[in-house]
Amino acid sequence: MSDSAPAEATPQGSPGEVLAAFVRLGLTSFGGPTAHLGYFREEFVIRRRWLDDRTYADLLALCQFLPGPASSQAGIAIGVLRAGLIGGLTAWLGFTLPSALIMIAAAYGITAPGVDSAALRGLNVVAVAVVAQAVWGMARTLCPDRERATIALIAAVVLLVWQNAFAQISIIAVSGLAGWQLLRDSAPAAAPPLTVSFDRRIAIGCWIGFFGLLIALPLARAAFSCHTLDVFDSFYRAGALVFGGGHVVLPLLHAQVVPPGWVSDARFIAGYGLAQALPGPLFTFAAYLGAVQAPEPNGWTGGVLALLAIFLPAWLLIIGALPFWAWLRAREGIQAALRGINAAVVGILLATLYTPVMTSAIMMPLDAALALGCFGMLTLWKLPSWLVVVVAGGIGWVVRV
Repeated sequence: MSDSAPAEATPQGSPGEVLAAFVRLGLTSFGGPTAHLGYFREEFVIRRRWLDDRTYADLLALCQFLPGPASSQAGIAIGVLRAGLIGGLTAWLGFTLPSALIMIAAAYGITAPGVDSAALRGLNVVAVAVVAQAVWGMARTLCPDRERATIALIAAVVLLVWQNAFAQISIIAVSGLAGWQLLRDSAPAAAPPLTVSFDRRIAIGCWIGFFGLLIALPLARAAFSCHTLDVFDSFYRAGALVFGGGHVVLPLLHAQVVPPGWVSDARFIAGYGLAQALPGPLFTFAAYLGAVQAPEPNGWTGGVLALLAIFLPAWLLIIGALPFWAWLRAREGIQAALRGINAAVVGILLATLYTPVMTSAIMMPLDAALALGCFGMLTLWKLPSWLVVVVAGGIGWVVRV
Protein backbone atom coordinates (compact mmCIF):
# COMPACT_ATOMS: atom_id res chain seq x y z
CA MET A 1 0.00 0.00 0.00
CA SER A 2 1.49 3.33 -1.05
CA ASP A 3 1.24 6.56 0.88
CA SER A 4 -1.42 7.83 -1.52
CA ALA A 5 -4.82 6.18 -1.66
CA PRO A 6 -5.21 3.96 -4.77
CA ALA A 7 -7.86 4.69 -7.31
CA GLU A 8 -9.90 1.65 -6.38
CA ALA A 9 -10.24 3.02 -2.84
CA THR A 10 -12.91 5.46 -3.99
CA PRO A 11 -15.88 5.14 -1.57
CA GLN A 12 -18.82 3.15 -2.92
CA GLY A 13 -21.60 5.09 -1.21
CA SER A 14 -22.61 8.58 -0.15
CA PRO A 15 -22.52 10.26 3.27
CA GLY A 16 -26.29 10.79 3.05
CA GLU A 17 -26.84 7.07 2.56
CA VAL A 18 -24.67 6.32 5.59
CA LEU A 19 -26.43 8.97 7.69
CA ALA A 20 -29.89 7.57 6.92
CA ALA A 21 -28.83 4.05 7.88
CA PHE A 22 -27.21 5.10 11.16
CA VAL A 23 -29.99 7.46 12.22
CA ARG A 24 -32.39 4.52 12.15
CA LEU A 25 -29.91 2.44 14.15
CA GLY A 26 -29.44 5.31 16.59
CA LEU A 27 -33.20 5.31 17.21
CA THR A 28 -33.71 1.54 17.45
CA SER A 29 -30.47 -0.08 18.73
CA PHE A 30 -31.44 -0.97 22.29
CA GLY A 31 -29.55 -3.40 24.49
CA GLY A 32 -26.00 -2.11 24.88
CA PRO A 33 -22.72 -2.48 22.96
CA THR A 34 -22.97 -6.20 22.16
CA ALA A 35 -26.48 -5.78 20.82
CA HIS A 36 -25.28 -2.84 18.72
CA LEU A 37 -22.80 -5.13 16.98
CA GLY A 38 -25.65 -7.51 16.24
CA TYR A 39 -27.74 -4.70 14.80
CA PHE A 40 -24.80 -3.58 12.66
CA ARG A 41 -24.30 -7.07 11.26
CA GLU A 42 -27.98 -7.45 10.42
CA GLU A 43 -28.05 -4.05 8.72
CA PHE A 44 -24.72 -3.94 6.89
CA VAL A 45 -23.77 -7.60 6.32
CA ILE A 46 -27.12 -9.28 5.79
CA ARG A 47 -29.47 -6.58 4.51
CA ARG A 48 -27.34 -3.97 2.74
CA ARG A 49 -24.32 -6.22 1.97
CA TRP A 50 -21.82 -3.41 2.44
CA LEU A 51 -19.47 -5.94 4.12
CA ASP A 52 -19.09 -9.70 4.29
CA ASP A 53 -18.85 -11.61 7.58
CA ARG A 54 -15.06 -11.95 7.43
CA THR A 55 -14.48 -8.24 6.88
CA TYR A 56 -16.97 -7.37 9.60
CA ALA A 57 -15.31 -9.75 12.05
CA ASP A 58 -11.90 -8.27 11.17
CA LEU A 59 -13.23 -4.82 12.05
CA LEU A 60 -14.65 -6.13 15.33
CA ALA A 61 -11.29 -7.68 16.17
CA LEU A 62 -9.58 -4.33 15.57
CA CYS A 63 -12.14 -2.44 17.67
CA GLN A 64 -11.81 -4.95 20.52
CA PHE A 65 -8.07 -4.22 20.64
CA LEU A 66 -8.49 -0.46 20.78
CA PRO A 67 -9.61 1.45 23.89
CA GLY A 68 -12.95 3.22 23.65
CA PRO A 69 -16.51 2.28 22.68
CA ALA A 70 -16.19 -0.72 20.35
CA SER A 71 -19.62 -0.39 18.76
CA SER A 72 -19.16 3.30 17.98
CA GLN A 73 -15.71 2.63 16.54
CA ALA A 74 -17.12 -0.18 14.41
CA GLY A 75 -19.83 2.19 13.16
CA ILE A 76 -17.27 4.87 12.30
CA ALA A 77 -15.16 2.29 10.44
CA ILE A 78 -18.17 1.07 8.44
CA GLY A 79 -19.03 4.66 7.53
CA VAL A 80 -15.43 5.35 6.47
CA LEU A 81 -15.25 2.25 4.29
CA ARG A 82 -18.57 3.09 2.66
CA ALA A 83 -18.26 6.85 2.11
CA GLY A 84 -14.83 8.04 3.23
CA LEU A 85 -14.04 10.23 6.22
CA ILE A 86 -17.27 12.21 5.79
CA GLY A 87 -19.11 8.89 5.83
CA GLY A 88 -17.46 8.07 9.15
CA LEU A 89 -18.60 11.42 10.53
CA THR A 90 -22.19 10.92 9.38
CA ALA A 91 -22.20 7.38 10.79
CA TRP A 92 -21.14 8.72 14.18
CA LEU A 93 -23.61 11.59 14.08
CA GLY A 94 -26.53 9.37 13.10
CA PHE A 95 -25.80 6.75 15.75
CA THR A 96 -24.91 9.17 18.56
CA LEU A 97 -27.08 12.26 18.31
CA PRO A 98 -30.53 10.77 19.08
CA SER A 99 -29.57 9.61 22.57
CA ALA A 100 -27.15 12.53 23.13
CA LEU A 101 -29.88 15.11 22.50
CA ILE A 102 -32.25 13.35 24.91
CA MET A 103 -29.52 13.18 27.56
CA ILE A 104 -28.78 16.92 27.28
CA ALA A 105 -32.50 17.72 27.36
CA ALA A 106 -32.84 15.60 30.51
CA ALA A 107 -30.14 17.71 32.15
CA TYR A 108 -32.40 20.73 31.63
CA GLY A 109 -35.20 18.91 33.41
CA ILE A 110 -37.11 18.29 30.20
CA THR A 111 -39.06 15.08 30.57
CA ALA A 112 -38.63 12.83 27.57
CA PRO A 113 -41.72 10.92 26.42
CA GLY A 114 -42.33 8.22 29.00
CA VAL A 115 -41.48 4.67 28.12
CA ASP A 116 -43.61 2.08 29.84
CA SER A 117 -41.41 -0.35 31.77
CA ALA A 118 -43.03 -3.36 30.10
CA ALA A 119 -42.41 -1.90 26.65
CA LEU A 120 -38.82 -1.19 27.65
CA ARG A 121 -38.39 -4.82 28.69
CA GLY A 122 -39.74 -5.85 25.31
CA LEU A 123 -37.11 -3.68 23.63
CA ASN A 124 -34.34 -5.24 25.72
CA VAL A 125 -35.58 -8.72 24.82
CA VAL A 126 -35.06 -7.86 21.13
CA ALA A 127 -31.36 -7.50 21.91
CA VAL A 128 -31.25 -11.19 22.90
CA ALA A 129 -32.62 -12.20 19.50
CA VAL A 130 -30.34 -9.82 17.61
CA VAL A 131 -27.18 -11.04 19.34
CA ALA A 132 -28.28 -14.69 18.99
CA GLN A 133 -28.78 -14.14 15.25
CA ALA A 134 -25.32 -12.59 14.97
CA VAL A 135 -23.67 -15.44 16.87
CA TRP A 136 -25.46 -18.08 14.80
CA GLY A 137 -24.68 -16.46 11.45
CA MET A 138 -21.06 -15.62 12.25
CA ALA A 139 -20.40 -19.07 13.71
CA ARG A 140 -21.44 -20.76 10.46
CA THR A 141 -19.11 -18.51 8.46
CA LEU A 142 -16.15 -18.09 10.80
CA CYS A 143 -16.10 -21.40 12.71
CA PRO A 144 -16.63 -24.01 9.95
CA ASP A 145 -14.19 -26.59 11.33
CA ARG A 146 -13.41 -28.23 14.66
CA GLU A 147 -10.31 -26.14 15.34
CA ARG A 148 -12.04 -22.78 15.03
CA ALA A 149 -15.18 -23.98 16.80
CA THR A 150 -12.94 -25.09 19.68
CA ILE A 151 -11.27 -21.66 19.83
CA ALA A 152 -14.71 -20.04 19.95
CA LEU A 153 -15.92 -22.29 22.77
CA ILE A 154 -12.73 -21.81 24.81
CA ALA A 155 -13.02 -18.02 24.35
CA ALA A 156 -16.62 -18.10 25.57
CA VAL A 157 -15.77 -20.24 28.61
CA VAL A 158 -12.79 -18.08 29.58
CA LEU A 159 -14.76 -14.84 29.26
CA LEU A 160 -17.63 -16.20 31.36
CA VAL A 161 -15.20 -17.23 34.11
CA TRP A 162 -12.72 -14.34 33.87
CA GLN A 163 -14.57 -11.05 33.58
CA ASN A 164 -12.50 -7.90 33.75
CA ALA A 165 -11.52 -5.04 31.47
CA PHE A 166 -8.56 -6.86 29.91
CA ALA A 167 -10.14 -10.30 29.44
CA GLN A 168 -11.29 -9.68 25.87
CA ILE A 169 -7.93 -8.27 24.77
CA SER A 170 -6.09 -11.25 26.28
CA ILE A 171 -8.46 -13.75 24.66
CA ILE A 172 -8.06 -12.11 21.24
CA ALA A 173 -4.26 -12.01 21.55
CA VAL A 174 -4.00 -15.69 22.54
CA SER A 175 -6.47 -16.71 19.83
CA GLY A 176 -4.44 -14.82 17.26
CA LEU A 177 -1.32 -16.74 18.27
CA ALA A 178 -3.27 -20.00 18.11
CA GLY A 179 -4.54 -19.17 14.63
CA TRP A 180 -1.05 -18.19 13.48
CA GLN A 181 0.32 -21.55 14.66
CA LEU A 182 -2.56 -23.91 13.86
CA LEU A 183 -4.65 -22.48 11.03
CA ARG A 184 -2.15 -21.78 8.26
CA ASP A 185 -3.36 -24.83 6.32
CA SER A 186 -7.07 -23.99 6.60
CA ALA A 187 -6.96 -20.92 4.40
CA PRO A 188 -10.30 -20.11 2.71
CA ALA A 189 -10.57 -17.91 -0.34
CA ALA A 190 -8.80 -14.58 0.02
CA ALA A 191 -10.79 -12.01 1.97
CA PRO A 192 -12.09 -9.01 0.03
CA PRO A 193 -9.64 -6.09 0.21
CA LEU A 194 -10.25 -3.46 2.86
CA THR A 195 -9.99 -0.28 0.83
CA VAL A 196 -9.46 2.96 2.75
CA SER A 197 -9.94 6.26 0.93
CA PHE A 198 -7.22 8.22 2.77
CA ASP A 199 -3.49 7.71 3.10
CA ARG A 200 -1.30 6.81 6.01
CA ARG A 201 -0.17 10.38 6.63
CA ILE A 202 -3.64 11.16 8.01
CA ALA A 203 -3.48 8.01 10.12
CA ILE A 204 -0.06 8.93 11.51
CA GLY A 205 -1.36 12.41 12.30
CA CYS A 206 -4.20 10.84 14.27
CA TRP A 207 -1.79 8.74 16.32
CA ILE A 208 0.32 11.81 17.04
CA GLY A 209 -2.82 13.71 18.03
CA PHE A 210 -4.05 10.91 20.30
CA PHE A 211 -0.84 10.60 22.34
CA GLY A 212 -0.08 14.31 22.13
CA LEU A 213 -3.41 15.25 23.71
CA LEU A 214 -3.04 12.51 26.32
CA ILE A 215 0.24 14.11 27.43
CA ALA A 216 -0.44 17.79 26.77
CA LEU A 217 -3.91 18.16 28.31
CA PRO A 218 -2.90 17.28 31.91
CA LEU A 219 0.13 19.60 31.60
CA ALA A 220 -2.03 22.44 30.31
CA ARG A 221 -4.59 21.77 33.03
CA ALA A 222 -1.90 22.07 35.69
CA ALA A 223 -0.57 25.28 34.17
CA PHE A 224 -3.86 27.11 33.60
CA SER A 225 -6.93 27.56 35.78
CA CYS A 226 -9.70 26.93 33.25
CA HIS A 227 -12.70 24.72 33.92
CA THR A 228 -13.34 24.22 30.20
CA LEU A 229 -9.89 22.68 29.93
CA ASP A 230 -10.56 20.60 33.05
CA VAL A 231 -13.73 19.18 31.52
CA PHE A 232 -12.13 18.40 28.16
CA ASP A 233 -9.15 16.69 29.79
CA SER A 234 -11.30 14.62 32.16
CA PHE A 235 -13.62 13.30 29.48
CA TYR A 236 -10.83 12.82 26.92
CA ARG A 237 -8.85 10.64 29.34
CA ALA A 238 -11.98 8.65 30.22
CA GLY A 239 -12.52 7.89 26.53
CA ALA A 240 -8.83 7.19 25.86
CA LEU A 241 -8.07 4.82 28.72
CA VAL A 242 -11.13 2.61 28.95
CA PHE A 243 -11.10 -0.97 27.69
CA GLY A 244 -14.19 -3.12 27.63
CA GLY A 245 -16.96 -0.81 26.44
CA GLY A 246 -19.51 1.61 27.80
CA HIS A 247 -20.20 0.18 31.25
CA VAL A 248 -16.49 0.12 32.13
CA VAL A 249 -16.24 3.89 31.64
CA LEU A 250 -18.79 4.60 34.39
CA PRO A 251 -16.40 4.38 37.37
CA LEU A 252 -13.91 6.57 35.49
CA LEU A 253 -16.57 9.20 34.86
CA HIS A 254 -17.80 8.99 38.44
CA ALA A 255 -14.28 9.63 39.72
CA GLN A 256 -13.91 12.64 37.42
CA VAL A 257 -17.17 14.48 38.13
CA VAL A 258 -18.55 13.47 41.55
CA PRO A 259 -15.63 13.88 44.02
CA PRO A 260 -14.76 17.39 42.68
CA GLY A 261 -18.38 18.41 43.18
CA TRP A 262 -19.20 19.00 39.51
CA VAL A 263 -22.15 16.58 39.62
CA SER A 264 -23.98 15.20 42.66
CA ASP A 265 -24.10 11.46 43.18
CA ALA A 266 -27.90 11.48 42.91
CA ARG A 267 -27.81 13.24 39.53
CA PHE A 268 -25.09 10.89 38.32
CA ILE A 269 -27.20 7.82 39.15
CA ALA A 270 -30.35 9.34 37.65
CA GLY A 271 -28.55 10.11 34.38
CA TYR A 272 -27.07 6.61 34.23
CA GLY A 273 -30.54 5.12 34.62
CA LEU A 274 -31.81 7.19 31.70
CA ALA A 275 -28.81 6.24 29.54
CA GLN A 276 -29.56 2.57 30.15
CA ALA A 277 -33.08 3.02 28.79
CA LEU A 278 -32.05 4.73 25.54
CA PRO A 279 -30.83 3.30 22.23
CA GLY A 280 -27.39 4.16 20.94
CA PRO A 281 -24.00 4.32 22.70
CA LEU A 282 -23.78 4.56 26.47
CA PHE A 283 -20.95 7.10 26.04
CA THR A 284 -23.65 9.72 25.40
CA PHE A 285 -23.99 9.73 29.20
CA ALA A 286 -21.06 12.17 28.98
CA ALA A 287 -23.34 14.72 27.28
CA TYR A 288 -25.70 14.60 30.27
CA LEU A 289 -22.83 15.00 32.74
CA GLY A 290 -21.39 17.96 30.84
CA ALA A 291 -24.80 19.63 30.71
CA VAL A 292 -25.83 19.00 34.33
CA GLN A 293 -22.53 19.95 36.01
CA ALA A 294 -22.61 22.94 38.33
CA PRO A 295 -19.58 24.94 37.10
CA GLU A 296 -19.72 26.57 33.70
CA PRO A 297 -19.60 25.56 30.88
CA ASN A 298 -22.75 23.57 31.43
CA GLY A 299 -26.06 23.23 29.63
CA TRP A 300 -25.83 22.66 25.88
CA THR A 301 -22.28 24.02 25.72
CA GLY A 302 -20.99 21.73 28.46
CA GLY A 303 -22.89 18.76 27.03
CA VAL A 304 -21.41 19.17 23.56
CA LEU A 305 -17.92 19.76 25.01
CA ALA A 306 -18.03 16.57 27.09
CA LEU A 307 -19.52 14.54 24.22
CA LEU A 308 -16.81 15.60 21.77
CA ALA A 309 -14.06 15.06 24.34
CA ILE A 310 -15.07 11.50 25.24
CA PHE A 311 -15.50 10.40 21.61
CA LEU A 312 -12.41 12.14 20.20
CA PRO A 313 -10.02 9.32 21.26
CA ALA A 314 -12.24 6.75 19.52
CA TRP A 315 -12.07 8.82 16.34
CA LEU A 316 -8.30 9.30 16.44
CA LEU A 317 -7.66 5.62 17.17
CA ILE A 318 -9.91 4.08 14.53
CA ILE A 319 -8.83 6.52 11.77
CA GLY A 320 -5.22 6.00 12.81
CA ALA A 321 -5.53 2.22 12.68
CA LEU A 322 -7.61 1.57 9.54
CA PRO A 323 -4.96 2.04 6.81
CA PHE A 324 -2.43 -0.12 8.67
CA TRP A 325 -5.10 -2.72 9.45
CA ALA A 326 -6.02 -2.86 5.76
CA TRP A 327 -2.37 -3.60 4.95
CA LEU A 328 -1.78 -6.06 7.79
CA ARG A 329 -4.83 -8.25 7.12
CA ALA A 330 -3.57 -8.95 3.57
CA ARG A 331 -0.43 -10.70 4.88
CA GLU A 332 -0.57 -14.52 4.90
CA GLY A 333 0.53 -14.97 8.52
CA ILE A 334 -1.88 -12.26 9.69
CA GLN A 335 -4.72 -13.96 7.80
CA ALA A 336 -4.04 -17.16 9.74
CA ALA A 337 -4.00 -15.19 13.00
CA LEU A 338 -7.24 -13.46 12.02
CA ARG A 339 -8.94 -16.82 11.51
CA GLY A 340 -8.20 -17.56 15.15
CA ILE A 341 -9.19 -14.05 16.23
CA ASN A 342 -12.46 -14.15 14.30
CA ALA A 343 -13.35 -17.46 15.94
CA ALA A 344 -12.62 -15.84 19.31
CA VAL A 345 -14.91 -12.91 18.40
CA VAL A 346 -17.72 -15.44 17.91
CA GLY A 347 -16.95 -16.90 21.35
CA ILE A 348 -16.90 -13.44 22.93
CA LEU A 349 -20.31 -12.67 21.42
CA LEU A 350 -21.57 -16.04 22.67
CA ALA A 351 -20.45 -15.24 26.22
CA THR A 352 -21.94 -11.76 26.16
CA LEU A 353 -25.18 -13.22 24.80
CA TYR A 354 -25.54 -14.76 28.26
CA THR A 355 -24.19 -11.87 30.30
CA PRO A 356 -25.05 -9.06 30.20
CA VAL A 357 -27.61 -9.46 27.39
CA MET A 358 -29.74 -12.41 28.60
CA THR A 359 -29.22 -11.84 32.31
CA SER A 360 -30.58 -8.29 32.01
CA ALA A 361 -33.50 -9.11 29.69
CA ILE A 362 -34.83 -12.62 30.39
CA MET A 363 -36.63 -12.53 33.74
CA MET A 364 -39.52 -14.95 33.17
CA PRO A 365 -40.82 -17.50 30.62
CA LEU A 366 -42.74 -14.82 28.69
CA ASP A 367 -39.47 -12.94 28.13
CA ALA A 368 -37.91 -16.09 26.67
CA ALA A 369 -40.98 -16.67 24.49
CA LEU A 370 -40.78 -13.14 23.12
CA ALA A 371 -37.05 -13.53 22.46
CA LEU A 372 -37.68 -16.74 20.50
CA GLY A 373 -40.41 -15.03 18.52
CA CYS A 374 -38.08 -12.14 17.68
CA PHE A 375 -35.38 -14.61 16.66
CA GLY A 376 -37.82 -16.26 14.29
CA MET A 377 -38.86 -12.92 12.82
CA LEU A 378 -35.22 -12.07 12.14
CA THR A 379 -33.98 -15.43 10.84
CA LEU A 380 -37.02 -17.12 9.26
CA TRP A 381 -39.13 -14.19 8.09
CA LYS A 382 -36.14 -11.91 7.43
CA LEU A 383 -37.86 -8.87 8.93
CA PRO A 384 -35.64 -5.79 9.37
CA SER A 385 -34.40 -5.26 12.91
CA TRP A 386 -36.10 -1.86 13.29
CA LEU A 387 -39.49 -3.46 12.59
CA VAL A 388 -38.81 -6.24 15.09
CA VAL A 389 -37.92 -3.56 17.68
CA VAL A 390 -41.28 -1.84 17.11
CA VAL A 391 -43.20 -5.13 17.27
CA ALA A 392 -41.45 -6.30 20.44
CA GLY A 393 -41.96 -2.97 22.18
CA GLY A 394 -45.67 -3.09 21.31
CA ILE A 395 -46.01 -6.69 22.49
CA GLY A 396 -44.23 -5.83 25.73
CA TRP A 397 -46.65 -3.00 26.35
CA VAL A 398 -49.79 -5.02 25.43
CA VAL A 399 -49.06 -8.17 27.42
CA ARG A 400 -47.10 -6.40 30.22
CA VAL A 401 -44.18 -8.79 29.86
